[in-house]
Amino acid sequence: MSGLRVISGKARGRRLRSVPGDLTRPITDRAKESLFNILGSDIDGAVVLDLFAGTGSVGIEALSRGAARARFIDQQRQAIETIHFNLSATGLEASAEVLRQDAFAALKRDVDCRFDYVFIAPPQYKELWKRALLAVDCRVDWLSEDAWVIVQIHPVEYQAFELQNLKEFDQRRYGSVLFVFYDRRS
Repeated sequence: MSGLRVISGKARGRRLRSVPGDLTRPITDRAKESLFNILGSDIDGAVVLDLFAGTGSVGIEALSRGAARARFIDQQRQAIETIHFNLSATGLEASAEVLRQDAFAALKRDVDCRFDYVFIAPPQYKELWKRALLAVDCRVDWLSEDAWVIVQIHPVEYQAFELQNLKEFDQRRYGSVLFVFYDRRS
C-alpha cells in the first residue's frame, strides 16, 4: 500500500512510507478520514497512544490535526524506523515519542502520563486486539477521565466480551476495517 498520506492539518498531503513486508495492518485513507471525522475537534490538544503503531499513520494524523502529544509503540525494528522517517517527513517529531517495545510490556510500566485516545491496531487474526484491550482495561490509570480506546480490526475478528472498567459504545465499519469504540464506565 503506497498511497498512505496525511489527510488534514499541518502536514496535510504529505506522503507516508509504509513498513516493508506484511507484519503491519495499514489503515486505509478512507477509514482514517472517517475515524478523524468522528473524533472531530476533540483531537485538538489531546494526548494519543498509538499501540502497534506500524507506519505511525494514526498518531501522525492526530498530531497533524492538533494533538498535543503522541506516543508510538511497536516492537518491530522496521516499523520504528518507518515511524521515525514519517515523523521527520511531516515535521511532527517534536511532539512525538517513539518506543521500540512490546505493547503489553509498555502497559505494565508505571504510568507517566494519561492518554485521551488509545488506538489499538495489531496484526490481524491473532486475537492480539483482545489481549491489548484487556490489558488497557486492567490499567485505566493510563486513561484520562473522558478517554476513548479505539480498536481497528477486520470485521470477522470481532467478538463482544466482558470488560471490568471499559464499555463498548459504538462500532463503525468501512469495508474490511471495523472500528470498535470503548470508554470508561461511569
